[in-house]
Amino acid sequence: MTPEAVNDSAASPDSRVEALRTWVDSGPELPPLTVESNNHIHTIYSFSPYTPAMACLRGRDAGLQVVGSVDHDSIAAAGEMRDAGAILGMGVVTGFECRVMLHSAEEVAAGRAPFATRKLNNPDSQGVAYMTVQGIPAGARAAVADFLRPIREARLERTKDMTAAANAILTDLGAQALDFESDVVGISQFASGGTITERHLLFAMSSAIIARFGRGQSLAEGLAEMGVEIPDALRDVLTDRQNPFLAHDLLGLLKAQFLHRFYIQPTRLEEGGELPDARGVVDFALSIGAIPCYAYLGDVFASPTGDKKVEAFEDSYLDELVAHLADLSFPAITFMPPRNTPEQLQRISALAAAHGLIEVSGVDINQPRQSFSCPELAEPRFAHLNDSTWALVAHEELSAADPTSGLLHPDNPLAELPLAERVIAYGKLGRKLVAESGVA
Repeated sequence: MTPEAVNDSAASPDSRVEALRTWVDSGPELPPLTVESNNHIHTIYSFSPYTPAMACLRGRDAGLQVVGSVDHDSIAAAGEMRDAGAILGMGVVTGFECRVMLHSAEEVAAGRAPFATRKLNNPDSQGVAYMTVQGIPAGARAAVADFLRPIREARLERTKDMTAAANAILTDLGAQALDFESDVVGISQFASGGTITERHLLFAMSSAIIARFGRGQSLAEGLAEMGVEIPDALRDVLTDRQNPFLAHDLLGLLKAQFLHRFYIQPTRLEEGGELPDARGVVDFALSIGAIPCYAYLGDVFASPTGDKKVEAFEDSYLDELVAHLADLSFPAITFMPPRNTPEQLQRISALAAAHGLIEVSGVDINQPRQSFSCPELAEPRFAHLNDSTWALVAHEELSAADPTSGLLHPDNPLAELPLAERVIAYGKLGRKLVAESGVA
């Protein structure tokens, strides 16, 4: 049995890593490795039930060879993630995820902003995109934390204002109002460099709603009173009185159907908000030797976690968008194979190849029911995604020791090779580096 100390969010990262080391040294039987990886795991430093050490262990339990952290607006998981991965003999890729304005204010004012009024990959806002920055060298973590600090602080203030709006709804329902410091900030890792997201607020709100209406059919009736429709796929879990993940399950439903009732739109970083321009984040990422990626969502036909409505996103203008991403100097696109249709995956892959962009895979993990595995990566058509994952592993490790060894550095010894060939070469090197360190 896994020691609870590995997932103790109140403990220090060092003590969690030591608990993992002690457990591994006891000789537990680990499952066979697959060819799979997951580069899009959230930890307690954004919103997730998993510490970085536990995220690594859950990944190893799923047979993953590589795990990657991308907490929202935070790099705080990176050190623990790498230490835990080393203990388990896994490849590790660290980074962060953030929201950006795809166009600058000047472009919008000049009428040169074709995506400013379009839904990109963000269900809650127009003209706002999610992106990741991955493969961050260890020596750049302090610079990343400084870069993200004003974003974290602005997001804290906006969430505080949303909590006040949510409280008006809760009190009208006869539910207990939330205390922002204890109920929202208190379940986060903000004091340790983590960020506070809408999910923290929605989790606290879910707990208050469950306390108000109770469990089982009474909860379903309370949600109906709120105007929230329970999809057939979620009805059994949301009315299960013994459901241990009820607050998480309700969170996803509220995010899809209820968040808009008290959501406050984020504003630009330069205006005191939390949204930097995409070009600025790309430039910063490249300057520290990291890999910035646009996170393709694609039109949603069904949501695996219930937190997204069936809705159209980038697919109707994807050719135009990917060309714009290339103009912004994005070197990579990341996407989640289980969330897209074969046709969507084929199209985004072809566009990435046409524009010389690296393809990075990952499956968003922030809920206790989610599987860490990505069986699609065992299919021959996705072999290149395994290569790019291992290339990021090599990139992060090598560039930490020598920045010129970074995958995209102009003085890279393999810089004369086409990027696709360089990715393959780095992929082989990443596998070799981890194999030589010893696989658990």
